Amino acid sequence: MSQTTGLTTIPEDDIARHRPLAQSMVTRIVVLESQDSRSATPLAGTSRRFVSTVSTGGMRRTREIELAKAIQVIRADDQMLSIPQHTLLFRTRRGIAVALAVAEMFGQQSDLESLQSRNSQAPLQGEDAERFKRLLAASAYVAAFTFAAYILQTVDGESEPANDTEEPDFQFDTPQDALKSLIGGLDAAIAGAPDETAMTARARALARVAIEGLLSRRGRFDALSAFGQTHLRLESDNFTLDGFDVAPGQRRKPLVMDFKKPNEIIGNHLAKHQAMRLARMVMAYDFDRQLNPFVELGGFVFTFIGDGAPGTGKTILIQMMAGMVHDYCQVAGYPFHYENFGVDQISSYQGKSGQNCKAFVDNVINPRAIGFGTIDDIDQVAAKRSDDRASAGQQEVTAVLMESFAGASTVVRGNCCFGMFSNYPENVDDALRQRAGARWLVDGPQSLNDYVDIFALLAGKNHAIPLGEHDLFASQEIKTAVARSYDGHDRPQEDGLLSVWERFEKECGKVETIADIGAYLHRIKLAEPRFTGRAIKNITDAIKMRAMDIDLPDEWFETAEAFMHKPYDEKLAMISELRKPFTIEMVLQEINRYADSEFRYTDRSDASAVEEIIRRERQRERSIEEIEEMKRDGRWNQ
Repeated sequence: MSQTTGLTTIPEDDIARHRPLAQSMVTRIVVLESQDSRSATPLAGTSRRFVSTVSTGGMRRTREIELAKAIQVIRADDQMLSIPQHTLLFRTRRGIAVALAVAEMFGQQSDLESLQSRNSQAPLQGEDAERFKRLLAASAYVAAFTFAAYILQTVDGESEPANDTEEPDFQFDTPQDALKSLIGGLDAAIAGAPDETAMTARARALARVAIEGLLSRRGRFDALSAFGQTHLRLESDNFTLDGFDVAPGQRRKPLVMDFKKPNEIIGNHLAKHQAMRLARMVMAYDFDRQLNPFVELGGFVFTFIGDGAPGTGKTILIQMMAGMVHDYCQVAGYPFHYENFGVDQISSYQGKSGQNCKAFVDNVINPRAIGFGTIDDIDQVAAKRSDDRASAGQQEVTAVLMESFAGASTVVRGNCCFGMFSNYPENVDDALRQRAGARWLVDGPQSLNDYVDIFALLAGKNHAIPLGEHDLFASQEIKTAVARSYDGHDRPQEDGLLSVWERFEKECGKVETIADIGAYLHRIKLAEPRFTGRAIKNITDAIKMRAMDIDLPDEWFETAEAFMHKPYDEKLAMISELRKPFTIEMVLQEINRYADSEFRYTDRSDASAVEEIIRRERQRERSIEEIEEMKRDGRWNQ
């Protein structure tokens, strides 16, 4: 394992020493398993099996396992292994060797190695014997966890079946026994697979189930605390082990995306500005401290929602932000993970959609990488809890995202962010929508200058049409455009909020103090019940972001040493020097921006309901007319 900052090194020679044993284990082993009371033969004409009324739970039997042959017979008509078959066999052997090396490292870091040496000379007695037994069981646990994580990360495949993979019959006497029990589980999982795709999916499912089973048993082993802080990286296999944090379920492939530059986006000035700011904010993350100075100082956006009509530029905004973070990570040498969660991950299996969504979140928040996760068309992916027409999978996704974005166990480190995008945000569950810390209105080109600029940009240069009287792209200058956009929120833009604002100014005068701000917020609450305490938190976070709305110098990101590789305290000091206090104007602009969005969502929802009622009434009137006509013609009672 290569040397990386904060990671433990294991020489490749240590892994190679365990290769002969690993080879023998994939060739032939004998395991001792719990006796299953179910018959091995299905009942005639059914898929069910006979279950004995005599309990055999305490009985055990031996089983001979030849994993290499079990993989071979999946394509019995071909003596040569296919690429997926060879991959599974090779990764299993390699995973066993890596797991044994990691267990050996655990023994060296604890007292296990010395106790093992003493026990080989004379059997240990008393407390030493008991400690030796506990440490040996802990090393077996480490080996099993390492092997399962290795298979999950290095064997590529589609999502696993949900309910038909049984947990291995775990044995924790020694690391070899633990690995044998997992090989037995793997053999049982792939048995009867119709093809290599199913074989791979079942192997990954077995690894996932094994990790879940191991994590549920972790409390039984009191010698694992030190290993929980261990960070291992095997560059040659792209394998990472961060203690007992569940590693991403699939090897990360190079990001392939049509990146866009900021100057390729016309309009959407505020959304573009905040995306550019957030892309630089996330790069201040410190891998040693596992914290971002912007989280400590305030203003870091963990979740945001972008809403706008179709064709206004949500996709190109994702491409721009992902491209900026990707480029910065290339300079710094940081791993970057982008992932989108879409409707294709909603499954008909009960619980599988929630598992897919949880895996998506875990992949993005992995503290050993910079992450950016998006949920496009979130109104289709996550359902309102009150919507009885939504599928169970959509309801599962809503619950997972709510817990992940602002749940009791949510920890914001500042290494990643999540963006939700929708053409119809009023259809998103209120509680989930309010977990979006920032609101980005993606309304596309608006002004006359915007439309001239976007046509000139998209038309290209393969023409001789004169430009005319127009200063090309002058209105897209980001500082001027953003200032103009913020100024537009000095007063509310939605009619419902504007009436609250005008009534407040008429009765109480201008907003000038914190008491005035509180009174204004309270009146908004009376007019819009969805304006809750979480809305106030989101507004204050946005205000802090405005205070941190600073131009991090370009030269900070041109080389890794200028800023990104500096120690955490130096980053904190450099950013603090640029921070500025926020003003009453900023506060009112952010209140109006956020409250405008809530009134806009309500108005859209109400308008949709009104349109539906009108449509039904028109259908009813038309039905009455047609019924009367049928009665007159004598066709009604036919």
